[in-house]
Amino acid sequence: MAVVDGSYGRPMKLEENAALPLAGGIMQRGYQCGMIWGAALAAGAEAYRRFGVGPQAETKAVMAARRIVDAFRASNNAVDCLDITGINKSSSNREMTTYFFLKGGVVKCFRMAARYAPVAFGEINTALDEDHVKLPSPPIGCAAVFAQKMGVSDMHRVMAAGLAGGIGLSGGGCGAIDRFAKCTNGEFECSKIVGRRFEDIGDHVDYLRSGGCSKIIEALAAG
Repeated sequence: MAVVDGSYGRPMKLEENAALPLAGGIMQRGYQCGMIWGAALAAGAEAYRRFGVGPQAETKAVMAARRIVDAFRASNNAVDCLDITGINKSSSNREMTTYFFLKGGVVKCFRMAARYAPVAFGEINTALDEDHVKLPSPPIGCAAVFAQKMGVSDMHRVMAAGLAGGIGLSGGGCGAIDRFAKCTNGEFECSKIVGRRFEDIGDHVDYLRSGGCSKIIEALAAG
C-alpha cells in the first residue's frame, strides 16, 4: 500500500500502518497476499480523490481491485500467501525461520513487492481512467456497506469498497476476522460463504439487495 500510495505522491501513514494485519494473507492465515490488500486499499483512496464518494467511486474501486488481483496472479501464478510461501500461522517457528531467513523469504517478498507495485499502479489507473462504465444503484459492495455502518469517513468507505467479494469479487478471503469467524463457522473465503463467485458488480449488487450477507454485516457492525 505504501509503495502504491507513494507512486501517487500521497502517502497515508496512518492507513498504511492500520493495514499491517493484512500481511501474510490476513494475520498470517495464508489467504490473499497482503500486497493485494494494500494495493486495493490504495486504489480505493485514489478513486475517492478522483470521484468523491458514491456509486462511481465504489464501482471504480471494485474494478481496480479485480484488475490488480488478476495482475498479481499472472505474475506469481497464485494469489494466496500460503501457496506462495508454503507457510501460515499454523507453521512451526522452525518452518518460518527456514523460509524467511535460510531460504531468503524476506528478500523474495521485497523483490515481489518491487515488481508488483508498478504493475498494480498501472492497472489501477487503467480501471479509473475507463470511460462509459455502467454504474449500478447502491449498495455497491459489502465492504463499503459495512464500513458505512461502522461510521467511518467517506474516504475510508471508498477505500474498503474494492475488498468486496473477497477482493474485487475474486472469491477469496474476506477482510473481517474474529466476530466474522463466529458468524461463518470459521470460514473466510467469500465464494464458500455465499456458495458461488460473483460474475460482475451488478451480480454482487443484486445479491446485497436480496439480503445477502446482511446477518454477517449486522453482527459485525453491532460490535
